[in-house]
Amino acid sequence: MKEVYLDNAATTKPLEVTIEAVSTIMRDYYGNPSSLHKKGIEAENKIKECTTYFANVLGCTEDEIIYTSGGTESNNLAILGVAHAYQKIGKRILTTAIEHPSVGDVFKHLEAEGFEVIIIPVDEKGYVDESFLEEAINEETTLVSIMHVNNEIGTIQNIERIGKCIKAKNSKTFFHVDAVQSFTKVPLSVRKAQIDLLSISGHKFYGPRGVGLFYKSKKVRVLNQLHGGGQQKNLRSGTENVAGIYGMYRAARYVIENQKAILEAYQSAKIYLAERILSEVEGTYVNGEDMETSAPHILNVGFDNVRAEVLLHALEQYQIYVSSGSACASNKVAKSGTLAAIGLKDQALDNAVRFSFSLETTKEDLDYCMDVLKKQVTLLRKFTLGGKKK
Repeated sequence: MKEVYLDNAATTKPLEVTIEAVSTIMRDYYGNPSSLHKKGIEAENKIKECTTYFANVLGCTEDEIIYTSGGTESNNLAILGVAHAYQKIGKRILTTAIEHPSVGDVFKHLEAEGFEVIIIPVDEKGYVDESFLEEAINEETTLVSIMHVNNEIGTIQNIERIGKCIKAKNSKTFFHVDAVQSFTKVPLSVRKAQIDLLSISGHKFYGPRGVGLFYKSKKVRVLNQLHGGGQQKNLRSGTENVAGIYGMYRAARYVIENQKAILEAYQSAKIYLAERILSEVEGTYVNGEDMETSAPHILNVGFDNVRAEVLLHALEQYQIYVSSGSACASNKVAKSGTLAAIGLKDQALDNAVRFSFSLETTKEDLDYCMDVLKKQVTLLRKFTLGGKKK
């Protein structure tokens, strides 16, 4: 039976260059990068190689790069670190209604601590209400956190315009961007967009799991969340994951060097599958932004009279893997805050399936998916109100 993996927004299959890089570091560069002897210096030099590359890609300096365990830690470090560092100046912080839980739940935690949390609404396509944002910023606003690409519907925010808006209203307000779904897929310069803090996760672009990157502008003070040996300028104590960092670097380098062809492959797969679903499966619709203007690797489709969780498991029987929720909560039965925020109600919240593509996705994969999908949707609808739409 053919296997078709269409849940790449949740995690990607590591590239061979990633696996080889991790293996090489674990085998030959096993020293502690904090050690003063030769093996430690060799490991440290490997990290420096990665840092030089990432700084060049992001348009920042090398001392503004911090390595973490992934997107969740990077988001927590950025938000908690800034909120607590500047709370004497102000406790007003802003985010959107469509953030990943690793941002949204941190804001809920801070609200419980007494911070004033303002939630910026979005329109039916997931775009931030920039007028609301501008009005909400005042002299006590210390932080705004807005994701670049939404992990469920693929909406791409105009981060450069938003950054300028924030700084024009209050130059002392810091701007954090969750770039977990956009890095290597949608261009972004931290300088041009006036970003102060940025989060990246390696396993979203064929790197290892358990490793990420945190960009922190030199002008921002962040309180560390881990106490220990004082590694990485005392912002992230703990022995660096040299193998993971180097694997993430090699994956990023491969994808960026082949970016044009890879992005075209994502977009081609997305449009092909979307057009076939919409034309061949009755009662379907795309959630969020238009296919041509949203992220190339994410497609969110609603299926009338079919629960997404049930369809997910029906496809799984044929080794087709998709998602019914966010990248890190797809195994939980929960309503999507993103879909609710863009105006979906009642059954539509339960009917959304996310397909996300990789550089290995083929037309044959999608044709096989369509053959199974059509049969399963027809079958499942027979068990829901006689197939009548709500």
